[in-house]
Amino acid sequence: MSLFSIAPQTRFDLRFSIAGIPVRVHPLFWLIALLLGSGSNNLLVILIWIVVVFVSILIHELGHAFAFRRYGQPSHILLHFSGGLTIPESMPWGGGYANVSLSPNQQIFISLAGPLAGFLLAALTLFVGVGMGGEFHLTTILGFIPFPIVYMSNSMLNQIFVTMLWVNIFWGIINLLPVYPLDGGHVSRYILLQRDPWNGLRTSLWVSVITGGVLAVAGLVAFGSLYMAFLFGLLAFQSFQMLQGMGGGY
Repeated sequence: MSLFSIAPQTRFDLRFSIAGIPVRVHPLFWLIALLLGSGSNNLLVILIWIVVVFVSILIHELGHAFAFRRYGQPSHILLHFSGGLTIPESMPWGGGYANVSLSPNQQIFISLAGPLAGFLLAALTLFVGVGMGGEFHLTTILGFIPFPIVYMSNSMLNQIFVTMLWVNIFWGIINLLPVYPLDGGHVSRYILLQRDPWNGLRTSLWVSVITGGVLAVAGLVAFGSLYMAFLFGLLAFQSFQMLQGMGGGY
């Protein structure tokens, strides 16, 4: 079963809509968010983490959904155990149902709209933090990746702002790397398919395998994150399985 397959409906799902876009939150979403925030013994910090993850992933998926809407394609959002999905819907057409045909460049725009929404949320967070008297600093991740941060005098506010920036900037960057089916994987796939319609898909999957493997090792060694190692290791393996299904991966 794919890590990004659609989770089945349950009676415990949370359902609502934003600007006419249906949203369904699977109960396992809350469990995974809780496990990711369980590195702290502070209940308040864990609660802040869960709320920030929920808001951040929802904004990310709304970016995709509004991009779909721009091209006349309705969609709905699912938040589940591996994050979020924005799923295009079929529309009535000539007595049946059909999807809007999107060009590769439109697909690229839709893929980039999610991370862009997260970066805009991070920028808004910085703006609000500085406006509330926070101290702006430009730090780095791993010694070379620029990372803006705002420090608040109140410890709870500081936790909220730092977590919001971390989730939307760091994971936004990670999500843009060419690992399928993350957004960067979709972008690399459509770019390579336009350049090489015959072998572009195969090449994009090899890029996904290699990048995913490197990120799995980096997650374990550089960040000490078993979750990151498991996630990207599994994604790399799924891409390799897809290659095998295309004819041995060669």
